[in-house]
Amino acid sequence: MVKVLWRWSILAGLFAFLAPQPVFAYDLSFTAMTAADRLLDEEADRWQSVAHPSAGCEVCDHHREHWDQNESLFGHGIIRRGERCFDDFISPMTNPVFFEDPRTLTEVRFIFLNHNLPASLSGNSIQVYAAQVRLALTERLSLIATKDGLIYSQSPIIESGFADLSAGLKYNFYRDPVAGRLLSGGVTFEVPLGTERSLQGNGDGEFHFFLTGGTRIGDRSHWLSATGLRQPIDENAENQVWYWSNHYDYRIGNLPLYVFSELNWYHWLSSGDAFGPVEGLDLFNFGSSGVTGNNIVTRAIGLKATPRRNMEVGVAYEFPMTKRKGILSSRWTADLIVRF
Repeated sequence: MVKVLWRWSILAGLFAFLAPQPVFAYDLSFTAMTAADRLLDEEADRWQSVAHPSAGCEVCDHHREHWDQNESLFGHGIIRRGERCFDDFISPMTNPVFFEDPRTLTEVRFIFLNHNLPASLSGNSIQVYAAQVRLALTERLSLIATKDGLIYSQSPIIESGFADLSAGLKYNFYRDPVAGRLLSGGVTFEVPLGTERSLQGNGDGEFHFFLTGGTRIGDRSHWLSATGLRQPIDENAENQVWYWSNHYDYRIGNLPLYVFSELNWYHWLSSGDAFGPVEGLDLFNFGSSGVTGNNIVTRAIGLKATPRRNMEVGVAYEFPMTKRKGILSSRWTADLIVRF
C-alpha cells in the first residue's frame, strides 16, 4: 500500500512540474471578466487565471496566438489545455464517481476514501485508493475515466481487491465566462472487471447518463449541481439508481482556501435479486432486493486549497442525514488534483 501511494506522489509531482504556468492572468476579485479587467504579469498572485480567447473574454483576444502555440499536451494536438475562464471554481469531492465537474479539464485526480460501515454491517471500515483522469479533446469535449482503484478492507463482508473500471465522454453545452455559468452532460460505462469478493465485477455493466452545471454567486461563492441516472444492463444483478448532488463553496478572504458543503440524494428506482436489502450508494451497486423507492441523503463539509493555479487539494467528512444509511456510516475523502 505504501508503495502505491509513493508511486502516485512521484507521478503527481512530475505532472505538476511539467504543467506550464500562464503568462497572462486575471485578478479573480473580478467576477465579470470583461475588457475592463486588468492584465497581470506572470509573477502575480496565485488567485489569477488565464481566460481562453474563444470564451468571449475581450481582453484576451490579442493573445490568441500565444494560446494556439501552446494548445496541446506533449505537443501532438490531441490532448488540449483545460478550461481557464473558470479557474476560480473548485471541483466537488463527494459522490466521487458520479458528481462530475462541469468544466472541460485535463487533469489527474488522486482520491483516498476511508469509508466506515454501519454497525449492522460489522461496523468495520474499507479504504479506497483511486485515480481519475480527464482529458480535454476539444474546447468542449473531454474524455473522462471516473472509476478504478484498489479497495482495502477490514470487513468480513467486503474483501480487498480491485474496483470496476468506468470511462466515457463529457460535452460542454453552454458556457458564459462573464456571468460565470456553464452546463455539461455526458455518459460513462462501467465495465465489471473488478474483484467479485470486493463486491465488484457483478452484472454486465452499467451506463451513467448525467447533466452537471455551475455558477458563480457574488465575488467568492460557487454552486455546482449534478443529476444522473445509473442504468445497469442486468437489473437483477444491479440496481437502477437516480441521484442529485449539490456543492456550495465560499472562498476565505484573499487566501487560497475554500470552505464547502455538499449534499447527495440517492433514489433507488429498481430492486435486484443478487443481494440483501442494503443500498450500495456510489461505490457499489449490489443488485439489492426490496429497495425500490428508498432514499438516502448524505451531507458533507470540507476544506479545499489551491496552492497553484493547476493544483487542488482537499478533505471532506460525509455522513448520512436519513434514517436509512445503506452501506455508509461515515466517510473521510481526500483528493489531490493536478491539471494542465
